[in-house]
Amino acid sequence: MIQVRDVEFSYGKQEVLKGISFCMEKGEFVCVLGANGCGKTTLLKSILAFLTPQHGQVLLYGKDIHQMDERERARKIAYIPQYHTPPFPFTVRDVVLMGRTPHLSRICRPTEKDCRIADESMERLGIAHYANKSYTALSGGQRQMVVIARALAQQPDLLIMDEPTASLDFGNQYLVLAQVKKLAREGMGVLMVTHNPDHAFYCADRIIAMEDGKILSMGDAGKVINEAVMKAVYHMPVKVRSVSLGEGLDATICIPVPDLSPGRPAGFYGASGLRCEPSAN
Repeated sequence: MIQVRDVEFSYGKQEVLKGISFCMEKGEFVCVLGANGCGKTTLLKSILAFLTPQHGQVLLYGKDIHQMDERERARKIAYIPQYHTPPFPFTVRDVVLMGRTPHLSRICRPTEKDCRIADESMERLGIAHYANKSYTALSGGQRQMVVIARALAQQPDLLIMDEPTASLDFGNQYLVLAQVKKLAREGMGVLMVTHNPDHAFYCADRIIAMEDGKILSMGDAGKVINEAVMKAVYHMPVKVRSVSLGEGLDATICIPVPDLSPGRPAGFYGASGLRCEPSAN
């Protein structure tokens, strides 16, 4: 479906992407994992044709993404940014209906079919009861579900998300991820940027670990999220551990190792939400 071929990008003399190559198919959930400033968002913007690489290509079904017009791209790719606040208090139904824009002619209003698709998208995500509420009156987690419904109404083959849980509380993070994971299982390709290894463990079929504008490691969670790779990505030691959830279920988590040198705080919260404390012994 999508092919990224040897993509390089620089802001002036600052190299940000250095020969990035990978491909993904419909129904695949791929997480791009890395520290702040490693080039994750620039990679997404290059795939979305918001930026034009100085070298390399991004192909969608074999066609250069930069040679497609905006409407053609929007019929195939939906984008969910970190934050979204509209300038006017649209209703939730209106926001979701905006996802149908790429399928309308320039002078047409939404048809009965478009309205039905928007309603079905809200129903699918369990937010139909918000339809007549003001989007700006919703919580952060509720808004993010509405934006996902809008993307669903767009009927894309590929959903691209830039840290979609960045402003959400712990519970809403996993509510959003569970819904997006379900979309991938139903055949939609999902490419998500995150800085949280636990999110990648939870939902990704494949993980791309980036460091300093390059792909450091790529593969399933067992290959990529290990202590050596995570230390290289985040520039600090980490521990990767399996924990029991009961009833025969286990989960794997990634925990940063605290710096217990004199003058440092006694403990802190890691990516998993666990507080790290020095041993009493």
